[in-house]
Parts: sequence; C-alpha cells; structure tokens
Amino acid sequence: MIASPLASVPENSTFAALKAELDARAGGRIIASVADALSSGLPELDQALGGGYAPGTLVSLEGAGCSGRTAVLAATLAGVTRTGLAAIVEAPFAGGDGGRFYPPDLARSGIVLERTLFAQANSAIEIARCADVLMRSKAFAAVAMPAASLRATVWSRLCGLAQKSGAVLFALGRDAGNELGYFASTRIRCGINHVVWHHNGVLGELCGYEIDARVLKHRRASPGAVAHLHAAAAEIQ
Repeated sequence: MIASPLASVPENSTFAALKAELDARAGGRIIASVADALSSGLPELDQALGGGYAPGTLVSLEGAGCSGRTAVLAATLAGVTRTGLAAIVEAPFAGGDGGRFYPPDLARSGIVLERTLFAQANSAIEIARCADVLMRSKAFAAVAMPAASLRATVWSRLCGLAQKSGAVLFALGRDAGNELGYFASTRIRCGINHVVWHHNGVLGELCGYEIDARVLKHRRASPGAVAHLHAAAAEIQ
C-alpha cells in the first residue's frame, strides 16, 4: 500500500499563517498591505488602509463641511511635499464642499507650499480638465480636487490617468455619488467625534478635534475599519 504524500506533511507555520489570514478576513481586520503604498501621514489610518493608499488610484474623502476631511488630506500632502510635489485644484464655486483651501492653514499642517501647485477652476468640467493636465504631466505624487458632479466617462478617464501617472487622485466632497463611488478604489468618510477644549478658569480655548475616519471601500482592506484621529483646530475644513 502506497501512503499518500499529503499524509506525511506536518502542520507547520504555513498552515498557521493561512489560518491567521482567514481569521483576519473574518474579523474585518486588515487583509493585505501594499509595499509601495502612499502613506496617509496618519499611522492609525495607514493601519486601517492596510499600509496606505495604493499608487495610481482614485480616493474619495467624504463628509460634511468641517468634518476633518481636509485635515486627513493635509496629513498626506505634508508627507508628499517633504520630498516631492503635490497639486490642489481649487473651485471657489464649490464653497465648503471640498473646493476651497486656506494656504496658511495648510502650511501649519506641514504642507510645503513651495512644493504645492494650486490651480483654479470655475466649473465642474474645468475641475476635470485641471486634474487631467496635472496627472498627464506625471510630476505629482498626489493631486486633490473637489468631488464635482461628473459623468462616469470622465471619472473613468481620470482613473486611467491616475493609473498611468502613478499618482493618487483625491476627490473631496460631502458624498461620493454613484459615479465617483463606483470608480473610487478607496472611500473614507470623516466625521468629528469629539471637540477638545483647553479650560483656563471660566474661559475655554478650542484646541482641536477627535475625528473618526471610516473606511467605506478599499480594495486591499476590509471595509468598516475606523481610524480615530486628532486634528488641530486650524486643520478642520
């Protein structure tokens, strides 16, 4: 009788590692990491994202005005601009829905303004055109834009350009909508969980905020992970 070769294979670290991975999947924890990921600049959020943002992808940062989404973006751009270049598309018509940035606050968040290009857009299609040109230049590791109302074909094109350039394209807005929600590889919803005050007698000084950043969608990590973050008062938009 010939014994099956499988019968002699002992249970070793390989099986233990497989079991641990399956347990992590079942528990909703991180599934995998990305070796070349772009760090969010926030260790808690990097952990929730399995290492950070995958290069060449579209990321939707969602939440109401003053939800902390700008602070989350600023932490990433601060890291990018230490050694490379970033770009921000501004759209004053978008108001507080991801279209306005205040450079002094960005500088206080650690962003190197000399390494950040600011582009102005006056309509949704101009926002898309600005992002198109910036990514085709292949000069920027990260590009941020308002989550404008664009057709699916436009979001598809922007995703393709992000992939070709290797840049991470961030879209900031209250909600992703159907089109952006479909094409975004990563979706994060931000919200203020707690306001931090420093009390000096009867007076109180606003110090910062505790932010919950919930991962709604991510191709290399289970959705549902929540990163608990701290932001200074000036960083909230």
